Amino acid sequence: MQNSFLAIAQRKKQLKCEKFLEEMNKVIPWKEFIEEIKPFYEEKELGRKKTDLKIMLKIYFLQQWYNLSDPGAEEAVYDRNSFQKFLEIDLLSKNVPDETTILNFRHLLEENRLQEKLFGITNNLLEEKGLIMKEGTSVDATIVTAPSSTKNKDRKRDGEMKSCKKGNEWYFGMKAHIGVESKNGFVHSLETTSANVHDRDVMENLLHGEEKIILGDKGYYKEEEKKKMREKGIYCGIMDKAKRGKKLSIKQEKRNKKLSSARAKVEFPFKVLKDQWKYTKVKYKGLFKNTMQLFSLFSLINLYRARKLLAA
Repeated sequence: MQNSFLAIAQRKKQLKCEKFLEEMNKVIPWKEFIEEIKPFYEEKELGRKKTDLKIMLKIYFLQQWYNLSDPGAEEAVYDRNSFQKFLEIDLLSKNVPDETTILNFRHLLEENRLQEKLFGITNNLLEEKGLIMKEGTSVDATIVTAPSSTKNKDRKRDGEMKSCKKGNEWYFGMKAHIGVESKNGFVHSLETTSANVHDRDVMENLLHGEEKIILGDKGYYKEEEKKKMREKGIYCGIMDKAKRGKKLSIKQEKRNKKLSSARAKVEFPFKVLKDQWKYTKVKYKGLFKNTMQLFSLFSLINLYRARKLLAA
């Protein structure tokens, strides 16, 4: 009797990608995610039967982890045994959703802002497990570049993307601003803007309101904000910024070094986002679709960071 592709995949040596997918499969709250999406994914009376919702959601997550386009995702499922195993698809007996089906599912999630709801479900789970503590918040932002060329169908750049200067370099695109729980490093809030919006202008939206400490780099420094925090009994962990024509004192430099170490956890989500999952450029036009994707990505990053604790 001929063995199925799935059985062959189970016999061979486990690869790193298989280990990763196995770990994520165990910690993702599939039941809660599916219950949230299901009302929008009801079967129609006419037309062909829809693909199993869990398979569609898994393919969507594969797209996030491996930076796959819709046609790229379809092709990768046919090509990679590790993906077939994760999806629990045997190519001899099941069809792989085509790129149009994958596209339509993503549109369904976007139209109903379901990625944002999945982010909320993830954080509620982490809070219930005692992994998200509302004692302090570290704030940070990263630039996500967009195509700056006008050699396209519309002969113009994306109007919702803007330019900004960082150091001596100019960048065109958007910013992802995050609020990270200061003890364990989980992302609890996300805001997106054009790249030219100052980090400090968004800081208030990244706070949950119960902070005893707020951490941030020099870009968030403002003397008036520092005073407001002290009046509210909040420790200001914003790094000091030298005034024009003056240097920081030795005391301020020591303080900055100490705060830099304390806020290091805020860098981890961006490291996973850009280095491991290769999200360095926007995939869609406009802020909205890219924002929805970022909610998915940070939800998965939180689960990835918590995978060993949740599995235990």
